[in-house]
Amino acid sequence: MITLFLQLFWTFFKIGLFGFGGGYAMISMIQGEVVTNYHWLDSGQFTDIVAISQSTPGPIGINSATYVGYSSMVNAGYSPVWGVVGSLIATTAVVLPSFVLMLIISKFLMRYKNHPYVENVFKGLRPAVVGLLAAASLLLMTKENFGAPDESLWQFTISVLLFLFAFIAQRLFKLGAIKIIVICAIAGVLLF
Repeated sequence: MITLFLQLFWTFFKIGLFGFGGGYAMISMIQGEVVTNYHWLDSGQFTDIVAISQSTPGPIGINSATYVGYSSMVNAGYSPVWGVVGSLIATTAVVLPSFVLMLIISKFLMRYKNHPYVENVFKGLRPAVVGLLAAASLLLMTKENFGAPDESLWQFTISVLLFLFAFIAQRLFKLGAIKIIVICAIAGVLLF
C-alpha cells in the first residue's frame, strides 16, 4: 500500500510539475502514466474519469487526480477509506508543484518579466501547450468514446454527430460549454 501511495505521489507530482497549459494539457500525461505505464485504470475507466472531471466544478487536472487516486486504490483491492487517502495524496501531489512555482514566480517574475530569456521561455512554451492539448484531444478519440462502426453503427454515428455538433456549436456559434454538455447529455439519454 505504501508503494502505491508513493507511486501516486511521484506520478502526480511529475504531472503537476510538467503540466504546462493546465488540466487539458495534463490529460495525455495522466493517461500515459495511469493507463499505459502503471495500468491502474483501463482506457474506459479513464475516459469516464475525464468526463466526470470535466462535468464537476474545479480544474480538470485536479479533479482527474482526485478520481484517479481514489480509483487506483479501490481497483488495487483496498477499501474506499484508503481510496480517499489515495485521492488526497494524488490531489496534493498535482497541486504542490504549481503552488511552489507560483510562490517563486510571483517573487521574481515581476522583476524579470521583460528579460529576453524569460520572454523566450514563454515563446517556447506556447507551442508545447498547444501540442499537449492536441494530444489530449486525439487520445480521447477512442472506441470507448465513439464506439465502433462494426460493433454498433448507431452508437458510432450518433457519437460522431454529437462530436461535430459540440465542435461547431463551440467554434462557430460560441455556445457555452455548459449548454453544450447539457444538450449532449440529453441527446445521449434520448438516443442511446
